[in-house]
Amino acid sequence: MKVVASYLLAVLGGNINPSADDLKHILGSVGADADDDRIEFLLSEVKGKDITELIASGREKFASVPSGGGAVSVAAPAGGAGAASTTAPAAAETKKEEKVEEKEESDDDMGFSLFD
Repeated sequence: MKVVASYLLAVLGGNINPSADDLKHILGSVGADADDDRIEFLLSEVKGKDITELIASGREKFASVPSGGGAVSVAAPAGGAGAASTTAPAAAETKKEEKVEEKEESDDDMGFSLFD
């Protein structure tokens, strides 16, 4: 990843066709080790190609990768130490209701959400 980042930095800096030495110089300036094999592999893969076209084709491929997942949020009971002893049963009931609601929601949308 650092080799790709150094290549992109060189291109953004105005060097349309950076060499291995250019990438080594960029990596060395930030204290990163330069892996000659990876640099040569990257340069052989991008040789003669336009970086904007490569990024555009990568975005298209990346758009087809499924992503998602859900996060569970748990509400903490409010109140001080004195209030905790009087509201503990009510808080336990609230937690049970929240768990039932979360399960129903995940059944309805089958784990998919419009905004995930």
